[in-house]
Amino acid sequence: MHHRQVPVASRLSEVRYEIRGELARRALELEQQGRAIVKLNIGNPGLFDFEAPPHLRAALAANLPHSDPYCHQQGMAAGREAIAMREIARGAPNASPKSIFIGNGVSELIDISLRGLLNPGEEVLVPSPDYPLWTAAVILNGGRAVHYPCLPERGFLPDPEDLEARITPRTRAIVVINPNNPTGAVYPKELLQAIADIASRHRLVLMADEIYDGITYDGARFHPLAPLAPDAVCVTFSGLSKVHRACGWRIGWMSLSGPLKRAQDYLHALDLLSALRLCANVTAQWAIEPALYGPDTISPLVAAGGRLHAARQAVIEGVAASQFLSLVAPAGALYAFPGVDTTLLPGFDDHRFALDLLETEDVLLVPGSSFNVPYRTHFRLTLLPQAKQIEDVFVRLERALERASRSAHRHVA
Repeated sequence: MHHRQVPVASRLSEVRYEIRGELARRALELEQQGRAIVKLNIGNPGLFDFEAPPHLRAALAANLPHSDPYCHQQGMAAGREAIAMREIARGAPNASPKSIFIGNGVSELIDISLRGLLNPGEEVLVPSPDYPLWTAAVILNGGRAVHYPCLPERGFLPDPEDLEARITPRTRAIVVINPNNPTGAVYPKELLQAIADIASRHRLVLMADEIYDGITYDGARFHPLAPLAPDAVCVTFSGLSKVHRACGWRIGWMSLSGPLKRAQDYLHALDLLSALRLCANVTAQWAIEPALYGPDTISPLVAAGGRLHAARQAVIEGVAASQFLSLVAPAGALYAFPGVDTTLLPGFDDHRFALDLLETEDVLLVPGSSFNVPYRTHFRLTLLPQAKQIEDVFVRLERALERASRSAHRHVA
């Protein structure tokens, strides 16, 4: 009997997605043994008793009888018109229903947008840290991800000069994640303008991942990228999963704006790729219009006194009370990205620590190195649990860090 393994695609060796990877699999094993694991690894609001707003559920229920057939490959007309109206109201040049594509979540659209753009070996500028799907999708579509650093000492904001210096004749696009996952950075308007100007100068496509656009704290202001880039083709991504807490409905969209005469071939490519997968989930598309034009249900959660604001405050206080941790306070999104002091923890390894924390304290975090950074000193946790649970997590975290410190100093001695 031959037991030779089925060979797999070699490009997968460069792809990481630890958010649902080895640590999450170990957490599942521990749960099956009866342990209660606190899962801070994934931005999945429904697992923490958040619910999609009632007016969105009502829209699905009312339209279920009309949801059996496939719809147009770009999405239902009513949904695309609602998205276009919002993009036009924000000032996105040339936005229209014709250049909007609704997908099964933004994840599918990231893949399609890069598949329609890249030839083998072409480059995409991706932030570091990034949401790792961006790097993975570039690689899986034959491209090369060139990371531009967003350093903690700069508040996790990129340096536009450094970004521009990484452009080569093979560069096709710049990815901007704002508000940022994993760091919570919210980009100032001047920085976004500088990036938009770079894209215009070099005739690059801008890919603006704005899925957290309504989630900002303490006066931080979100600025959409498309209105700042009238001379660059801009692909703006958003959806229902975060602001509207409807992850499982799998509804995202991308809207192309800017000089679209230059993008006709690209639009045809996106239309073809959309047609090959037939269409996005029809039932959930009925929620797009009420989501964008119905009651605002996210602002009360992120304002002072709101649940997400309280969770963020608990993280800030937990880090402040720790002798090992530091934090650039998240200004937006659903995550914090604390770092450890390596003078107190020499030889700290984020992945080894995350595994130890899971085994000893029943807490699941994501190691920072999973987000395509060269350092192993950070980790990401979500702001979705109640503040009291986050306080308890920081007690467990500090215990694990104290153990790691004692162990590190024994080894040094």
